[in-house]
Amino acid sequence: MLYFENDYCEGAHPAILRRLMETNLEKQPGYGHDAYCDSAKEKILSACGCPEGDVYFLVGGTQTNATVIASLLHRYEGVIAAATGHIAAHEAGAIEFTGHKVLTLPQHDGKLDAGEVEQYLVDYYHDGSYDHMVFPGMVYISHPTEYGTLYSLRELEALSDVCARYHLPLFLDGARLGYGLTADTDVTLADIARLTDVFYIGGTKVGALCGEAVVFPHGAPAHFMTMVKQQGALLAKGRLLGIQFDVLFTDGLYFSISKNAIATANRLKKGFAEKGYRFFMDSPTNQIFLVLENTQLAALEGKAKFGFWEKFDDTHTVVRIATSWATRMDEVEALIDLM
Repeated sequence: MLYFENDYCEGAHPAILRRLMETNLEKQPGYGHDAYCDSAKEKILSACGCPEGDVYFLVGGTQTNATVIASLLHRYEGVIAAATGHIAAHEAGAIEFTGHKVLTLPQHDGKLDAGEVEQYLVDYYHDGSYDHMVFPGMVYISHPTEYGTLYSLRELEALSDVCARYHLPLFLDGARLGYGLTADTDVTLADIARLTDVFYIGGTKVGALCGEAVVFPHGAPAHFMTMVKQQGALLAKGRLLGIQFDVLFTDGLYFSISKNAIATANRLKKGFAEKGYRFFMDSPTNQIFLVLENTQLAALEGKAKFGFWEKFDDTHTVVRIATSWATRMDEVEALIDLM
């Protein structure tokens, strides 16, 4: 079976496993107050160019999104997101479960448009009954998006400007941030730290066993750690996350292993294009979306595993093919030959 269903089907990078074994019997304080978490935080803030910021390590993406959003919103506020945004489509109502509505806007290749966000805010405050409605209290984006697309620096600056003028925090979901930063892009990690109020660096999908690093470039809200605890996102053995991110942010490992996902995805795209396959949209990162005939999918059953994305029409399906930090080029060539 050739497995391309997602980018988190492997375990962890060998350097992480080695370091976990080397430090296994050391005694360290719990809940992220250990030396490895401290070291990882320092390295992350240095890479982000915001030495005065705060970093917290949470166990997974859904807990991270729910915790960050709940910690920054009042009980009467909701969060603006693209209709295809992860919190709107693939988190089982986790945000609504915390008491905050996801306010969806149209998506453009998975992205929000700054002009449409501003128009939504203008219309909201021009409505004489807005006190009876859910207040827009935050803007959520992901980079890459659910469709593997990326915000340009200009687009990110425009969104940041709208959020600043309306005093709304801009939250960037970086579950696949490594793949976004190593693709063909003009956005850097320092740009993200400069233009957002909070973002996270994904580990689960980029080389770690689990874990996400939440970065508040200008400082975290009061009692954020308490919110992390309430949401079940705090590990007693916080060293597990600290060690992983300390390894990932030593000698640029996070970025070097991310490049593998882009290189293998680019080879797949080239191979699929040469064979005449139809792309659902152009994605510059590690997620490829193909329109396949249902008969083709049936023929591939038991030979290759893809992710179902959406129905295209009665005879075609959109599938997602994902590469990762660990995808081997021989697997890629085998899939191209099979297709």
